[in-house]
Amino acid sequence: MNKHQLILCAGLAVAMLGTAGCTRTSEPEQETEAVQADQNLGQIFEDYYEARLKLFPLEATAIADNRYNDQLPNDLSQEHIEQVRQLYQTYLDKINQVDRSKLGPQEQVSYDIFKYEMQISLEGLEQPALFLPVNQFWGLPITMAQLGSGSSNQPFNTPEDYEDFLGRMKGFSVWGDTAIANMRRGMGMGIILPRALTEKVLPQLQAMAVDNPEKSIFWAPVEKLPESFTPAQKDSIRQAYTKAIQEDVIPTYKRLHEFMRQEYQPASRSSTGISGIKGGDDYYKYLVRYWTTTDMTPDQIFEIGQQEVARIRSEMEKVKEQVGFKGTLNEFFQYVNDNPKFTPFKTPEEVLTAYRQVEQRMQPQLDKLFGITPEFKFEVRQTEAFRAASASAEYNPPAPDGSRPGIFYVPILDAKTYNVVGMESLFLHEAIPGHHYQISIQQEQVGLPRFRQYSWYGAFGEGWALYSESLGKELGLYTDPYQYFGRLSDEMHRAIRLVVDVGMHAKGWTREQAIQYSLDNELTSREAAVAEIERYMAIPGQALSYKIGELKIKELRQRAEQELGDKFSISAFHDVILKGGVMPLAVLEKKIEDWIAEQKKS
Repeated sequence: MNKHQLILCAGLAVAMLGTAGCTRTSEPEQETEAVQADQNLGQIFEDYYEARLKLFPLEATAIADNRYNDQLPNDLSQEHIEQVRQLYQTYLDKINQVDRSKLGPQEQVSYDIFKYEMQISLEGLEQPALFLPVNQFWGLPITMAQLGSGSSNQPFNTPEDYEDFLGRMKGFSVWGDTAIANMRRGMGMGIILPRALTEKVLPQLQAMAVDNPEKSIFWAPVEKLPESFTPAQKDSIRQAYTKAIQEDVIPTYKRLHEFMRQEYQPASRSSTGISGIKGGDDYYKYLVRYWTTTDMTPDQIFEIGQQEVARIRSEMEKVKEQVGFKGTLNEFFQYVNDNPKFTPFKTPEEVLTAYRQVEQRMQPQLDKLFGITPEFKFEVRQTEAFRAASASAEYNPPAPDGSRPGIFYVPILDAKTYNVVGMESLFLHEAIPGHHYQISIQQEQVGLPRFRQYSWYGAFGEGWALYSESLGKELGLYTDPYQYFGRLSDEMHRAIRLVVDVGMHAKGWTREQAIQYSLDNELTSREAAVAEIERYMAIPGQALSYKIGELKIKELRQRAEQELGDKFSISAFHDVILKGGVMPLAVLEKKIEDWIAEQKKS
């Protein structure tokens, strides 16, 4: 069905000349109405996205739109929050004036996503996030260092690029003062970080508070001034960056560090979960809905998590028996962690080559599972040394203009200790067909509104990546039982999250209880378990998105297989999911139901 097809007024019973039926306009008139409605909607989306980029210039930089590269709004200020609120409310009012029934199928999906986004975003502005602007996992103090290092989205190619970032360094100083003011207000209201997290933030801030500007990570772009710059340009940039780092950047990190050390740490709470702050229970319920894009309750998610942990654990036991290991499952975890045969590498390049070989092995099967593939280029790279110690494997999306490929970053602190178990599932998740396929195809879709091309919903995006891990056997991988065990371990990791996240934030679990639950049920070290649990403490609800999204995609695939029988095509199913980009799970479910109905007719 295309958007110009006749729109019937379903659900209405209108008496006409004594006959029950529905009123219709002529087909050309209806077609004109549909086209006009689609065009009006498209203008709303475009106007919204342009207005949004002005308020969120870091998002513009991330998609290689360089118009606002000098700007860093103080997003913690009441003025900025009110501007954002006005944006969402204005466009919610506009979308509510659009007659959804007059839209084509694709535009109805866009309508539903957009309306959801405006509503959930408005609700988010009522939450206490502005009083918790700093944690050890993410926030502007970390983002600024990544941008300023020259290895992230901020470009440093022209003299104008260097001039732009001076504006952001100035803006960071203003932001830092507001962050301190907001955290003080939070302390007075009982909205404050757990002490365990404050203790992790302090060394991060201290590391940035160097005495010599040339020792700062923000000096790195100055070390790499392009040869094409004139001596006068180079000298001017060096002087400007020395001044900005000395007067704006370093003092901001110092002020943040001193405040958190002297005032914030002594007042930090001893409780673990977000329920320990004023209004924390309601805030967590919102975060659960925000991150999962569902109306599931914490109790429902906790129950699903326990069921999944038990199921995956039984699968792990089967692999343990298959390889003939005598001992408990926890002893098997230890064996896989410690046995030298699982650490065969000598150099970082050998690790990267092994990942490239995973792609080569599954390449012949990809065409059977996918009708569309990304045009954007893809690379496997080692994570830069300056951030490798605290980084996890990750995918960095391509620039829409093709100037930057999709990159699968692999942190390799010591190649000789890099464990081969789980490499296949990690590649499927972070690279192909996980994040690289999903994000690249989303960006490449001609006709999608820009707010959809560059949007992100973790339940869909991370759900897809975790679902991609389950495709390993269909792609010719997991032939080695230890690689399959690595896959189960990764799935277990996401199932555990459902239990410990809800446990800490809604059921009174302590940090130590959550750490122990992880150690009892997955292939991990204590150090890694602590880092993960503290991540969930810092960003409640985010870790729920992976498993909830994966389970929904699996459920929809099973429903499609059952209802379509011989008409089911796995590549067509994957394509219809990927072509639309990320969306709330309820919108995805409706979209797949409509697709199933269309396939039945064909």
